[in-house]
Amino acid sequence: MTHASLPFVGLKVLDLAWVVAGPLIGRTLADYGATVVRIDSSRRADVARFMGPFPNGAMDPQQSTLYENCNAGKFGLSLDLSKEAAREVVRDLAAWADVAVESFTPGQLAKWGLGYDNLAARNPGLIMVSTSLMGQAGRYSRYSGFGNHGGAVAGFQNIVGPAGGIPTGPFGPYTDYVAPRFGLVSMLAALDARRHTGRGCHLDVAQSEAGMQFLAPQIAAQSVTGQGLEAQGNRDPLMAPHGVFRTAGWDQWIALAVRNDEDWQRMAKLIGGAALAADPRFQTLAGRKENEDALEALVASWTKHYIAADLELLLQQAGIPAHQAVATEEFMADTQLAARGHFVKLDHPLMGQATVEGSRYRLSATPASYVRSAPVYGRDNAYVLQDLLGYDEARIARLNEAGALA
Repeated sequence: MTHASLPFVGLKVLDLAWVVAGPLIGRTLADYGATVVRIDSSRRADVARFMGPFPNGAMDPQQSTLYENCNAGKFGLSLDLSKEAAREVVRDLAAWADVAVESFTPGQLAKWGLGYDNLAARNPGLIMVSTSLMGQAGRYSRYSGFGNHGGAVAGFQNIVGPAGGIPTGPFGPYTDYVAPRFGLVSMLAALDARRHTGRGCHLDVAQSEAGMQFLAPQIAAQSVTGQGLEAQGNRDPLMAPHGVFRTAGWDQWIALAVRNDEDWQRMAKLIGGAALAADPRFQTLAGRKENEDALEALVASWTKHYIAADLELLLQQAGIPAHQAVATEEFMADTQLAARGHFVKLDHPLMGQATVEGSRYRLSATPASYVRSAPVYGRDNAYVLQDLLGYDEARIARLNEAGALA
């Protein structure tokens, strides 16, 4: 398959987003053929450039794997948006673009004269996706933060952690990885609508609200019962045993889930034979939940004698969902991820090669294509300014003299 047959070839994207939530939208579009121009500046560097991980552990904002992962496939243009000359370039790019993605604090672009109304006056077909923590309007719209804050607002921090313990929350910036999926599908719907109307629109994606969608059943239940969900460690209300248990060796663990009574019968026979399978305490979900402390102690006393990989295979062969908890090195060597082409190596001017994750989507007729690493500062300035915008050398020289290209 050639690059020309990808579904987003011809789609022009201005990427003004930061860190993870916004850039992942542009990353997906680039994977499928869109021309994505990423605006960045060494004078106000993207936070993701400092979050790593870095080759050999040496911090270098030009070699951040997180930044690479969120921005592979894009062209880069270095612009200092504190300069009016740089903001004028953004206006020209917005006139060129079909889609603009931004994740500034609400109101900041408008202060620069780059708000949607200003840009759409020149390009009525422009679709702008604004992704922020709390949305573009409302009492808390200017509250800024990262996905861990979004997870807290959405209700996750308080329900993830040990029962009776302090709030722990899901690992990392939860809503940074949820909101882009909503932003992407909303943008695709807007592109479809534009085919019929010729007009663009402004899409407001609140990361905290995107996260709340994954607690919809719990929110609905509380509205009826008045009872909120509380942290319960790794336990699940509909499965038991359900958790992560220590195995043989130092800091080795296995995650497993018994979905129903049939699963338990198979697992019980592995642990204690027919006698345990017939134990009346554990034959039903209600019984297993009522005796969950004893059940988990029994499972833990069994798993600790097994090598995690061996136990994973034993349980999977018995039809019980299970997987060893892997370290980063093991994750990179996972045969399932390798078979699906999840890790992609791209030539990089400083790293030699950068490793990024592949697309989260597998399209049979038009699979993703990975053509370039994320941009180092200024890598594509000439291409964007000359080839895409048609600037002559004199205009580019004036931008350099104004300090706009930095």
